[in-house]
Amino acid sequence: LPDYVKKDYIKKGKARTGEKLSSVENIVIHYTANPGTTAKNNRDYFAQKDTEVCSHFVVGIDGEIIQCLPINEKSAASNNRNIDTISVEVCHKDKSGKFSKEAYDSAVKLTAWLCKNSGLNFNDVIRHYDITGKDCPKYYVKNKDAWRQFKLDVKDKMLKTKIEIPKKEKDG
Repeated sequence: LPDYVKKDYIKKGKARTGEKLSSVENIVIHYTANPGTTAKNNRDYFAQKDTEVCSHFVVGIDGEIIQCLPINEKSAASNNRNIDTISVEVCHKDKSGKFSKEAYDSAVKLTAWLCKNSGLNFNDVIRHYDITGKDCPKYYVKNKDAWRQFKLDVKDKMLKTKIEIPKKEKDG
């Protein structure tokens, strides 16, 4: 993972089953729906014993990114698409659900990296809304032009993002 992502896995339990993804078909963008909370607040919520939801990543209002589970495991964020998607929750300041500039920039950067790493393109980035019709991420459901711009920004960032493929160690 990029060095700007902090790995802080939640323990296996109700939210993190450890089940492996069947494939990666989409990156799903969510919003936390709890204004003013931090990435750590949301990660810690996912880690509670009785919580039944979690995402792969949480992007904070200030742009920090926490990884909550390995990207090859199933999250509990995108309903019937948990098995073939990587989920990204984004924190927001107010009930509009609009991402701060810092959160937006980090979400774009992470999403571009995830797309490239998974062999996807910017058209493979979807909203929770596109799966269930739920107003998530709210601002980007209500403002279609803002969602289109998010995807174009992901596309632009993908063109500028290099992915380093780990070299296999030679036997011997």
